[in-house]
Amino acid sequence: MTEEKAYYSKLLLFGEYSVICDSMGLTVPLKMFTAHWRFKEGGPKTNSPDSNFELGLFYNYLAELHEKGDLLADLNLNLFATELKDGLYFDSKIPQGFGVGSSGALCAAIYERYTATPVDIHPGNEEQIIALKNQLAQMECYFHGVSSGLDPLLCYLQQPLLIKNKQEIGFAHVPDNLHFNDFSVFLINTGVIGKTGPLVNQFFDQCRQHRFYSRFVNQLIPANNQCIKAIVEGDTDLLFENLALLSGFFYEHFTPMIPESFRPAWQNGLKTGDYFLKLCGSGGGGFLLGFTKNISAVKQYFGSTGNDLIML
Repeated sequence: MTEEKAYYSKLLLFGEYSVICDSMGLTVPLKMFTAHWRFKEGGPKTNSPDSNFELGLFYNYLAELHEKGDLLADLNLNLFATELKDGLYFDSKIPQGFGVGSSGALCAAIYERYTATPVDIHPGNEEQIIALKNQLAQMECYFHGVSSGLDPLLCYLQQPLLIKNKQEIGFAHVPDNLHFNDFSVFLINTGVIGKTGPLVNQFFDQCRQHRFYSRFVNQLIPANNQCIKAIVEGDTDLLFENLALLSGFFYEHFTPMIPESFRPAWQNGLKTGDYFLKLCGSGGGGFLLGFTKNISAVKQYFGSTGNDLIML
């Protein structure tokens, strides 16, 4: 393991919240944001002391699980402790609270650096993938309270993943640039940092309401799964038909998770059909994820509003 290896951010194209309820999901590496291991004496960044301190807190969490016999991952915590004293820190350019896997990248990096039993996962070995996902999920719970394990799994494998359900996960074939057929994907920077834990708890509270949960299962999950099917099969018409349903459902039922100043842009997409927005991660800020067949309309609208538009 060298300090030069890059850990990428991630993009969950489909499956926000719904994967918790056993829907399909589709996630891909997002190579525009990266992170590396560093040591202070090797040229410290201004954030290195904070990172080293935060890593120490995470180490305490893992050590406590280990002492109880509950830690699923077989990690060399003694080496972790030694390297922390030597000034190890995680030099991450992945925005925190923006839904692109900052904590997932860290968990993947720690697992890969300190695992005593490294795994070489091959396509079709779903049992091994699920076991690794569960180990990484337990680690990421430190940051979010609840974790599916998908973010750190993607950051570890660094390959697109197709989640069929909680027990079936495999590799997916998705172009790196996310531009294929006649549609494109983009991000909108809301400039607001989101907090995953409270939003996930809010979602669980909503699910206790029968009316919401029934609509979620019978409306959102089918639309989510159809979007994934459409991308896998290259059916743009089916994709945008279901993107409209997905985006509309999120706007109606997840409004508190959409920053207020961006709700008009969300509505504009639904009204014009030029693009459709959805949450990127848990929402509450961070990035918004968009899909379009009309790039010029997107650039014109978001350019006029002064928002930070990132075409992928």
